[in-house]
Amino acid sequence: MQPQTPPQQFDVIVVGSGAGALLAAIRASDEGLTALVVEKTNLVGGTSAISGGGIWIPDNHDMAKAGLRDSIDVAFGYVKRCAKGLASDDRVLAYVETARHMARYLAQIGIPYRCMPHYSDYYPHVEGALPGGRTMDPVDYNAARLGLEGLGLMRPTNPGQLIFGRMQINAFQAKSMLARERKAKWMLMGMMARYFLDYPWRRKTRRDRRLTGGQALVGGLLAALRKRPIALWLEAPLESLVTENGRVTGVVVRKDGQALKVQARRAVILGAGGFERNQQMREQHLPRPTDQAWTATPPGANTGDAIQAGVAVGARTHLMGLTWGVPTMDVPKEEKFRPLFVERSLPGCMVVNARGERFLNESGPYPEFQQAMFANHAQTGGAIPAWIVFDATFRANYPIGPLMPGSAVPDSRLRKSWLGTVYWKGETLQALAAQIGVDADGLQASAARMTEFARTGIDADFGRGGNVFDRYYGDAHCKPNPNLAPIAKGPFYAMKLHPGDIGTKGGLLTDRDARVLDEAGSVIEGLYCVGNNAASVMGPAYPGAGSTLGPAMTFAYRAIAAIQGRPIPLERSDLLARAP
Repeated sequence: MQPQTPPQQFDVIVVGSGAGALLAAIRASDEGLTALVVEKTNLVGGTSAISGGGIWIPDNHDMAKAGLRDSIDVAFGYVKRCAKGLASDDRVLAYVETARHMARYLAQIGIPYRCMPHYSDYYPHVEGALPGGRTMDPVDYNAARLGLEGLGLMRPTNPGQLIFGRMQINAFQAKSMLARERKAKWMLMGMMARYFLDYPWRRKTRRDRRLTGGQALVGGLLAALRKRPIALWLEAPLESLVTENGRVTGVVVRKDGQALKVQARRAVILGAGGFERNQQMREQHLPRPTDQAWTATPPGANTGDAIQAGVAVGARTHLMGLTWGVPTMDVPKEEKFRPLFVERSLPGCMVVNARGERFLNESGPYPEFQQAMFANHAQTGGAIPAWIVFDATFRANYPIGPLMPGSAVPDSRLRKSWLGTVYWKGETLQALAAQIGVDADGLQASAARMTEFARTGIDADFGRGGNVFDRYYGDAHCKPNPNLAPIAKGPFYAMKLHPGDIGTKGGLLTDRDARVLDEAGSVIEGLYCVGNNAASVMGPAYPGAGSTLGPAMTFAYRAIAAIQGRPIPLERSDLLARAP
């Protein structure tokens, strides 16, 4: 029998397979539309699958259970202040209003989320920030519901999100273990027992049955997609958009080695990520120095193809000089650089430049960390790379990058090739400084100063540990400041940090319904854009954990309503008329 030719017409064509793209296709199907998802790579999930899976949802349905209160007024004001005029007010309002409805929809399709009551917004000093509750974490997902075939289609998680390279861990457990809470040891023992006793599943695959974080989110979305009549084409990169009389009416994708034109009767939704893996675009738009190798996103993906396709049909771009920054490190044999999200908050470490000087609050939000690296490098020429330095006490007690705590995995059990490539070690700070090319006097002075700050509990230079966000990933046993401990006991260690990212923030400019705008500010009919493919609704900021995935799925939710001719109205348009 000859293979059937795939259908060449769909109501909606979605480009990309991250969280925003998958939700758009699922929502379209639920609204009675035929949908096609085209994915450039051979795996589903994009950066979403290797993320923490958190979503930032103001006034969400789970906050009341934790005794927390929020309001659209307060959340709108907070995001507006963070965006600093680089995102339109109506788009900001559309997000903070609709995000909670989108989160309920996720639960309806089998992907429930719960709020994190003690995880603060990233800018506690900005009016409207809350000390917890807006960030939500996905409930653990049983991979058996997806099936082995479906699991094989999904991009695996980062090595850094696995315990002993095998077991997945959720955000609540990670916090408990990093903070060395009393229950942490028993929690780890329970996780290990669950994994190793699940012999029937382990016979089938090494991947954990228990999916957490971005794996739980994408696993749930992929399972929902597979239950619906939605076409999924892998290894089908976008080549161009098709237009007729100024309207986008389809796409040209490369499938099975052939250029294939596919018609979109209602709309094309771009959700194919940013351009962080495109070195030419990085050099054109981002601060120097810049290197696509530093990014923590999947190689071969997020090369800006969909952004360039939008520009080719007249779309306007915005925020192209910004990224979702995070410090990253190179770990040999891993396919991408590893991000350092939380370990830098633990007490007993510091980050220095080539002068051996601290230049930032190590526990602050990771985008600000990256920006501080660029700023200090511009001043001193020595902050790219920077060095995270810690002593023997830190090494024994805490994980960092690929290093498990020394009490569990001592130096003698580490790969010999890592010494001098992943980590550097010296019996004294002076010896360490010589190895890493850092000024020895400066390094010794910085360590002595940090040791004094640990005694007083006050970081007089950068205020580390002075707010609720910093303290979240501190060690509660460390007094008087959970983020400060002496750096005094040899041997001493260092690891190299680069100004990496988890994606670019700039992309096609859209309105509050995710419709793409042209250079004149008019809507390009038939073209929608979500996720890092679009310019961020958060402007230059990162208001809280989940500020990428939350908007990606929320604007996908709004886009389908608009495509159906039932755009979601603003509930509190009165807020737009108020003075800043």
